[in-house]
Amino acid sequence: MTSSPATSAPSGPAHSTAVTNIGALATNDPSLRTPENPLGLIQDAAVVIEGDRVVWTGTTSKAPATDSHHDAGGRALLPGFVDSHAHLVFAGDRTAEFHARMSGRPYSAGGIRTTVAATRAATDDALSANVARYLAEALRQGTTTQETKSGYGLTTHDEARALRIAAGHTDEVTYLGAHVVAPEFADDPAAYVALVTGEMLDACAPHARWIDVFCEEGAFDGDQARAVLTAGAARGLIPRVHANQLSYGPGVRLAVELDAASADHCTHLTDADVDALAGAPRTVATLLPGAEFSTRAVYPDARRLLDAGATVALSTDCNPGSSFTSSMAFCVALAVRDMGMTPDEAVLAATLGGARALRRTDVGTVTPGARADLHLLDAPSHVHLAYRPGVPLTAAVWQAGKRV
Repeated sequence: MTSSPATSAPSGPAHSTAVTNIGALATNDPSLRTPENPLGLIQDAAVVIEGDRVVWTGTTSKAPATDSHHDAGGRALLPGFVDSHAHLVFAGDRTAEFHARMSGRPYSAGGIRTTVAATRAATDDALSANVARYLAEALRQGTTTQETKSGYGLTTHDEARALRIAAGHTDEVTYLGAHVVAPEFADDPAAYVALVTGEMLDACAPHARWIDVFCEEGAFDGDQARAVLTAGAARGLIPRVHANQLSYGPGVRLAVELDAASADHCTHLTDADVDALAGAPRTVATLLPGAEFSTRAVYPDARRLLDAGATVALSTDCNPGSSFTSSMAFCVALAVRDMGMTPDEAVLAATLGGARALRRTDVGTVTPGARADLHLLDAPSHVHLAYRPGVPLTAAVWQAGKRV
């Protein structure tokens, strides 16, 4: 059967849906947020979606008529999680390394090279399928916005193809050619930095929005990191920094100096580092507790950052070596249990904090005009994310207005 020719008549209004009888709606709406209500909670709430946008929020009794509705049954509703730091373009896994580390061997950045070898050997189709698999896994758990990086190719060809593949799945793509020095350049790191800031950057910049560098002993020092980030910025890429994960170092202050969107990890901070982040609200301190959990390392001190006035995000750091989790809920629970955050602060960091780390204003909130990314919990309160750790609490997810 053939279809009839398309007409030029304008399409009708977008389909509208109301989610009603929400026990507690975390809006993150700045007009509702107070010290006593940091998530802008509305009780007995409703949300109206039209097309891919939120168009109304309020109490269920005042909800306007819509084309369809979903009864939340008293459950809690949050913005979709915003995971602003992940490494999803890879092949293989590092089970043996994890097993050895849990048996007493400390983690070091050198393990990345194991994944580099597997990733270089993988086909494009295999890498694309892997990215799709982990994005779907995260979406089922309420993550509706996902950043991902290159960094497991470390050649011009392999970094460019990683970013091309990532861009086919998500719009938040980061060039991380400066993850570690490629094994072929082990004796000449300066030549590798020249490659990352030259030919490789030329090939990768068209596929990415961000540029990142692992500023750490065993990876890239402060001068090398500065060269990478400034070269990327000259090509229009916005800096992010893997900073102060394994030791004290210049990464955080370099991120602030260069107006990076985020300084990620922030595990080992001096008072000067904390002050720098507190004085630079555009540079978000993105904390990645899955990495500390998986390496038995000390957790970042979120309380210290929050009390100083820094902007904090939570993310998974999903990668096959040091944090093989796609669960933002798990990271929320770790942040509450081991990093001094309240449940409200952790949920805010996993939603609005991640949006700020990606310099996005259309996600991380449930407010009129925001993208309709909703996460309905099978629980009466967002506090259950920390109160019931490890329990699958996602009841439903809408991404850009579509239930998935």
